[in-house]
Amino acid sequence: MLSGNRKKTRFGTRIKQMLGISLGRFHLYDARPFGAESRPQTRPHRPGRLKFSIVTPSYNQGQYIGATVRSVLSQDYPFVEYIIQDSLSTDETKQVLANIDDQRLNVYFEKDAGQADAINRGFRRSNGDLMAYLNSDDLLLPQALSQIAAYFEINPHVDVVYANRIIVDERGAVIGHWLLPPHCSGVTRLVDYVPQETLFWRRDIWERIGGTVDASLQFAMDWDLILKFQTAGARIDHIPLFTGAFRVHQLQKTQAQIIAGRQEMARVRERYTSRILRGFLFPLHLLYLGKHMILNAKQLNL
Repeated sequence: MLSGNRKKTRFGTRIKQMLGISLGRFHLYDARPFGAESRPQTRPHRPGRLKFSIVTPSYNQGQYIGATVRSVLSQDYPFVEYIIQDSLSTDETKQVLANIDDQRLNVYFEKDAGQADAINRGFRRSNGDLMAYLNSDDLLLPQALSQIAAYFEINPHVDVVYANRIIVDERGAVIGHWLLPPHCSGVTRLVDYVPQETLFWRRDIWERIGGTVDASLQFAMDWDLILKFQTAGARIDHIPLFTGAFRVHQLQKTQAQIIAGRQEMARVRERYTSRILRGFLFPLHLLYLGKHMILNAKQLNL
């Protein structure tokens, strides 16, 4: 027998599938090789020297972390410091990292209090102008950093940017993608559609919000972070490019973790958005999904 929550989840997934909504879904079609969506799209570019600080919190993802690290270090943008904050992994992680020789890579093995704590430890060791964290099973797409840096250079008033998402399976084959409309702060107060692996921000907005992610959260800290940015008055832009890949695999989340994650998301939602305000914002959510459906329909016709 399926529980009530699982029944509602499956029903919601079927409705999204019928309407052509991919947001919130992680297996949209049969596995296929990387295609046009993974190729860099041309954007206006001028040389710049903004430096990236990228942190990867790591624990027992030795099967995937090599690909994650290579996706960062193979970028064509030179100004990068890359910090791996590993919580004393017991699998092959240490051996994988030992075989990577790159002066931009700094690896720290020390026990932490969870993913959010590891992210905070890594950022305390950083000094770049632009910041991001990349989970140890996700990927940056080719030329992601040069495209992100160009956008920040050309738009000095922008504090935070994120992009579209590709979804890959255990073997790195593409099984889905999310095409997102322009950023809507009202929708973000209701639901988190921001792909974490595509999220970048300036150091000054990070310092303005206190310079930490909430270490009491283990699943919803990325949503809490972008809501902190919004509350601080950040200018947040979505750029219509694919810059990151989110990996789906069997060991990612147990059912108990999924339940805990939903509880955390409910806490974050209540922290920033009252129940009354949610009702007023709901039409914005419907409009946002409608724009997303139009983007998906156009993609199918290309």
